[in-house]
Amino acid sequence: MANSTSCAILAVVSYIANAWRLSLLTSIQLETILKRDRWIVLAGLTVVILLSWIYLLLGAGMGMSGIEMTRLSSGDGMMMDMGETTTWSIGYGLLMFFMWWIMMIAMMLPSATPMILLAAALNRKASPHRQPYGTSGYFAAGYLLAWALFSGVAVVVQWGLTVSGLLSSLMQSTNTVLTGGILIAAGLWQLTPIKHNCLKHCRSPVKFLVQHRRQSNTGSLIMGLEHGMYCMGCCWFLMALLLVGGVMNLYWITGLALYVLVEKVLPKGEQVGQIVGVGLVAWGFGWVIGIL
Repeated sequence: MANSTSCAILAVVSYIANAWRLSLLTSIQLETILKRDRWIVLAGLTVVILLSWIYLLLGAGMGMSGIEMTRLSSGDGMMMDMGETTTWSIGYGLLMFFMWWIMMIAMMLPSATPMILLAAALNRKASPHRQPYGTSGYFAAGYLLAWALFSGVAVVVQWGLTVSGLLSSLMQSTNTVLTGGILIAAGLWQLTPIKHNCLKHCRSPVKFLVQHRRQSNTGSLIMGLEHGMYCMGCCWFLMALLLVGGVMNLYWITGLALYVLVEKVLPKGEQVGQIVGVGLVAWGFGWVIGIL
């Protein structure tokens, strides 16, 4: 009887030990897989971001490089024109759309990368035997689709301002009141509850993914679109500031991209945003009344 009990105890202990060892090995293997997935997804995002910046540096199809347009829209060349008056057509409108969209990809995708990487990790843990690249790709596509919608609206606004004579062919405001109004409106938006709510979603990736969790590639596309809409609500007025400095001014593009990253990622990002908001309002009023 004692021998039987001892054998039973040994069998249970052996089973538990083997189960623990198998669980440990599985956890190690899963962690290894997660690291590999993370690097693959990160590499893909990095390639997209780099290609987008290269496109901007080459001039986004505008007939001169981004560096040349930056020089013309800054300093002594601020009010210089690129040549003949731009004639809007369907082809030119499409060119402007892709210029805006690829610019948004270059500026906004870096700050969305942590969310996309976390989504890939959660997808792998939820479905260990399923490659997460597809769902991550759909999530990123949904995010970029939101900025495609923004780009379409931006083109319409750009067209309206251009035909009204308020925007130069360098895509830069030529009207003091318009410039000051954009600065004031962008600053006030930084202080609104809507901005705060959208930024909260952008700064809390885990909470967003848990609350908006959807299965399948289509679900990932919708999740990416939802996150992109929150991101757009957070930053759309900041993008309007490009009309002040020149849409293809690389200094403004880089500065805004870095600011968005700081606002979303750093611990005090929200407070930084409020300070920037107050500064923009003051700058706008100063511009209007001729102090600056």
